[in-house]
Amino acid sequence: MSVVRSHRYRVAAADLEEFLARRSSLIATVREGHPGLTHAVLVRMEDGVYTDTWRWESAAQLGAALAALSTFPEAPLTMALTVDATALNGQVVDER
Repeated sequence: MSVVRSHRYRVAAADLEEFLARRSSLIATVREGHPGLTHAVLVRMEDGVYTDTWRWESAAQLGAALAALSTFPEAPLTMALTVDATALNGQVVDER
């Protein structure tokens, strides 16, 4: 069963273009070594907070990617442009 890792954070308007470029590079790097990442969706909510949800084929694949986080130099560079960041993992239980 697929799982998700969902992040919530803010990005300053002045940093958004650079953030998007860094996020794109991070996603590409993660997928190179961890093809279980099936998609990543970034949504700007009406309160200005971004939700960034990454879907994985399995919890094991998500866990392997998280364990390798220190090997992705793009991760701290990307997250450096965010504030008030939180992350939660979840399991997909219904999808239509």
